[in-house]
Parts: sequence; C-alpha cells; structure tokens
Amino acid sequence: MVIPATSAASADTPIARAAQAAVVARSGGEAWPRPSSCRVITIANQKGGVGKTTTAVNLAAALAMHGCRVLVVDLDPQGNASTALDVDHRSGSSSVYDVLVDDQPLASVIRPVVGFAQLYCAPAAIDLAGAEIELVPQVARESRLARALAGYDASNLDYIFIDCPPSLGLLTVNALVAAPEVMIPIQCEYYALEGLEQLLRTIELVRSHLNPGLSVTTILLTMYDGRTRLASQVAEEVRDHFGSVVLGSIIPRSVRVSEAPSYGQSVMTYDPGSSGAVAYMEAARELAGRSVQQLPA
Repeated sequence: MVIPATSAASADTPIARAAQAAVVARSGGEAWPRPSSCRVITIANQKGGVGKTTTAVNLAAALAMHGCRVLVVDLDPQGNASTALDVDHRSGSSSVYDVLVDDQPLASVIRPVVGFAQLYCAPAAIDLAGAEIELVPQVARESRLARALAGYDASNLDYIFIDCPPSLGLLTVNALVAAPEVMIPIQCEYYALEGLEQLLRTIELVRSHLNPGLSVTTILLTMYDGRTRLASQVAEEVRDHFGSVVLGSIIPRSVRVSEAPSYGQSVMTYDPGSSGAVAYMEAARELAGRSVQQLPA
C-alpha cells in the first residue's frame, strides 16, 4: 500500500499552530537568538488600555520559553504586570517603591515567576502611587530607576522590560531615562495616534536632556480586528508613518488575552493555542531576531 506524502503546508494550519504552541508552553521551544548584552526596553504610551502590560508580560513569557532570561520591572502602581505573573505585590511588601524612594537594591525586590525557569519580576505595590509626590524633593529624581539598574548585575539577563503607567509623569520619565530602547504599543482603533505626538515629544526631551542614547526601536500594533476596515487603515497609516520599526506581527483582539491575568497567568500558558498567544509568540520571535533600528527623524 502506498502512503501519500504529507504536504508541508498541512503543518501550517490553525490546529497545527495551536498544537505546536501548546507543546512549547508545556516543554519549551527551540532557543532563539540572544542579544550580546542585556536589552533594556521601556514599554510606554500615555493612553490607557492600549496593551502595555499585556505586551510586557506576554513578550517576556514567550522569550523565557525560548531560552532567554527576562526581567519585568512593574512601574505601574496598579501592579497589573505583577498580577499577571502571579507575584505578590500587596501593600507593604517589598516592591519597586522601595527601590525608587528608599534606595533599596533592585536585586532585593526581584522574585522568580512560578512556572518559568528564567523569568523574573520586580513587582509594583499600590504604595508606588505616592512615589510621584515623594520623589519631587529628591536629588536627580528622574534618574532613580537608572541608578538602581546601574547598580544591578544584569549580566545574567537578556531582556529587561519596564512596564509604565498610562501617563507621562515622573514614573514614566524614570523609565525613559533608564532604558536605551522604547517600545510603543499602538491599538488599531480610532484616535490611535492621538496623543502619540506628545509621547514622542517627551521622548525627545528626555533624549536631549537626560538620556542621549534613547530611541524608539519598536512599535507593536495591538487590538487588531480584522472584521473592520478601520483597523487595516490604522495599521497602514502607522506603517507608512513609522516604517521599519513597526513589527510585522500584529496582535488581534482576543478574549483569552484579557482573561489570562485573572488566573495569574500570561496568555502563553493560559491558552497557548489562542490567536493572541500565537501572535505574541511571533512578535517575540521577531523582536529576538531583528536588529535594533532607529526611528526615522
């Protein structure tokens, strides 16, 4: 009996991709390229609900699944990244607040993320909400996080993601001063680019006065709804405006992505076969494989 050869294309079906994603989530995938030195990336956008925390958590989880060593620094007083990674961040527990306000070493607040061999989190407690005011009289208040990172031995890490609050206050400025790279999630919806000019202006001010090496190196399109013409128009406009720094991967709207944090998980482990998990996996692969590019002036 002759058994017909299986078409290679059959391996690239939605079911096959979902099955492969599930295998990766449970046992880890092939190792991806690792940077020669630790990349520190601030994820910022002053608009709320664009996917900053979701992006930080899921990119970190995907990279950790493929052999990279990753730290997520939660700089949002809401502590959503800490919740999604199931790291204790109750008021009074050691957190990034102690690092910024009381000069505690960053290493003293970092905790491993359960279920990942190489993923860590520096959590944010609600105490961080008062840091904006408490830092005002401090010397070099914009550089507190940068100083903490400078005093931390990052030689055992490949990536540090800094998750910012939805504002352009002192916490976000600290994140911009502390990192050479900025990633901006942009949702594929109406008003997507509204306020982005202010963020880019803030980044330029920080680059001019506090961090000359700062640049926008990555833009990620999120919340894409393929059923609407508007989503494709926004995506096209962003690509036309920002060019090659926009990742080719687009994150679709996904119920599973929204549900995962309530279970203390990233979507990579909550439902690795979902469209959102597969999209974040591809985005992380692209981030790991591409060279750092500068945003055109």
